[in-house]
Amino acid sequence: MGKQGSPRSPRPELSIGTKDYQIRSLESLPSSDPSIGRRYSGVDNNWKTKVVLLDGLKDEYGKLGSKGVYVGKRHIWFRKHVRSIAFMFALMGFLFLLDSFMVSIFDSINVQNDSTSSNSSGLKYAKEDKTAYIKEEKPPVQMYGRLLNLAYAALAEKEFKQEKSNFWEEPHQKASLWKPCADKKDSERLGKPDKSNGYLMVSANGGLNQQRVAICNAVALASLLNATLVLPRFLYSNVWKDPSQFGDIYQEEYFMKIMKDDVNIIKELPSHMKSLDIESIGSLITDADIVKEAKPSDYLEKVLPLLLRNGVVHFLGFGNRLGFDPVPSQLQRLRCKCNFHALKFVPKIQQVGSLLIRRIRKYDASQSMLDKQLLGEFMPSSASKMNDPTRGPSRYLALHLRFEVDMIAYSLCEFGGGEDEKRELKAYRESHFPLLIERLKKSKPISPSELRKLGRCPLTPEEAALVLAGLGFKRGTYIYLAGSHMYGGESRMYPLTSLYPNLVTKETLLTDSELAPFRNFSSQMAALDFIACATSDVFAMTDSGSQLSSLVSGFRTYYGGRRAPNLRPNKKRLAAILSENSTIGWNSFEDRVRKMIEEGQRVRARSFGRSIYRQPRCPECMCKS
Repeated sequence: MGKQGSPRSPRPELSIGTKDYQIRSLESLPSSDPSIGRRYSGVDNNWKTKVVLLDGLKDEYGKLGSKGVYVGKRHIWFRKHVRSIAFMFALMGFLFLLDSFMVSIFDSINVQNDSTSSNSSGLKYAKEDKTAYIKEEKPPVQMYGRLLNLAYAALAEKEFKQEKSNFWEEPHQKASLWKPCADKKDSERLGKPDKSNGYLMVSANGGLNQQRVAICNAVALASLLNATLVLPRFLYSNVWKDPSQFGDIYQEEYFMKIMKDDVNIIKELPSHMKSLDIESIGSLITDADIVKEAKPSDYLEKVLPLLLRNGVVHFLGFGNRLGFDPVPSQLQRLRCKCNFHALKFVPKIQQVGSLLIRRIRKYDASQSMLDKQLLGEFMPSSASKMNDPTRGPSRYLALHLRFEVDMIAYSLCEFGGGEDEKRELKAYRESHFPLLIERLKKSKPISPSELRKLGRCPLTPEEAALVLAGLGFKRGTYIYLAGSHMYGGESRMYPLTSLYPNLVTKETLLTDSELAPFRNFSSQMAALDFIACATSDVFAMTDSGSQLSSLVSGFRTYYGGRRAPNLRPNKKRLAAILSENSTIGWNSFEDRVRKMIEEGQRVRARSFGRSIYRQPRCPECMCKS
């Protein structure tokens, strides 16, 4: 009880659940009071008095802990069963891991079965396997971590200083001296023969770019043999799975119109010839019958007699079967005229290609010769603007990055992916390249490190990113990526996308409905890449030997003047630079990379034996003013 005369504090009421309990001061209760429960050792901050927990509250809500802390019945149950709960969680985690492990085993068995079932299913696996590499999530793979860190810092500094790369234009003025003139008319033109020696049929294999080369070679060959060319057909491939024919990709009437003064071209074999069994009469010619890059004399000796005897010859699988030298200048001119003037994409490809370019640039660009040749009537209008009319068109760089699983596996190189990568590529080689495996058994192997020193290894996305950074391209540069099915997927692309986040593809720029007409036609999809690369402000390649890179760079050389630079790395020199990853300074790296690229940009006339499709600077294709 309080002292007499002192004010008495009101008794607080504790309400829990549906019952009210009165908390009484310890001084006001005798120790023998039977209603007192176990004493609570805490102090109520509001009332500054010791309190006791009544028996009713104790019975309903639990008991006090050993230190006087209230412990509810639910808490007591948890403490009794904590081991059981922990065991259940551990068991659930183990079952989840076991399930994931079993799924991975079944997936690997399915892939192995697919790869060994049959030849056609093996080719199907090749396509699906590439997609699988894209979707599989792996940690980022980096081979040059130190250089990447230096590149990040250098790009950040360039943004701050507003420095610009000087590789947006060709460095040599002599490039503008060469002008397109393969379509010129002169007195030296061979012209069509008065009488045809027969019909020349060609079934071209490969993808879009191999087929394009085959068409141009067929035109030259028809002129050489005084033959009438039947519009070339394209072989169906179980790899590409594209049924497209000439008229699905190129404008037939335009092609025949441009070449009519040089070669007789018809759409189909005459009806009286269609019933002939060309193979049985000995007029079927395969790649095994004609050596690679054969001379004109080979065709005059082996093919012309068959043509004169049977009236028709059929080249089945007509790839790179005509060399570049020694070839009469008029035949070279016909190949150039066909490639750079006669082959125009059909309107549906031109229209979507034009839409693709406008979305990359964000603004309509000026009317260049490249735009005109590739887009025709769908060339963007320089008068209309998609955004701010006060700003000019956005520049973009096109990158042809060749890093597909088949190319990677065939190279026999290593790319920093460790044992998992080695197992994957070995399995792919055994499944898809049996002849390579047999050849390796009979020869002394070359180590992956030696292959890299020799420049035989495809460039990784990481290496491509380092080259672009070394050339001074800013982080905000818009990059159009040509090609697909990158080996390793996001784990491989991460170094490139982290350095250059403004990276787009036709799949990201076009809607599903816009791409739908091309989805199942790989050659038509490749035609969109061809347009985007050829009309870009800068074209960079990682493999100068690929058909797309060769044809695109040649097209830009033919029509671009000084305004269409090509960036072609020397893989052997680049490997030597990158081998100093642990010690080289960024300034030294930049200097050596720039010199390497500038060396590849020197203005040279085509040298003996070099492709006129890749290097058209020669009297047969271009005129020097």
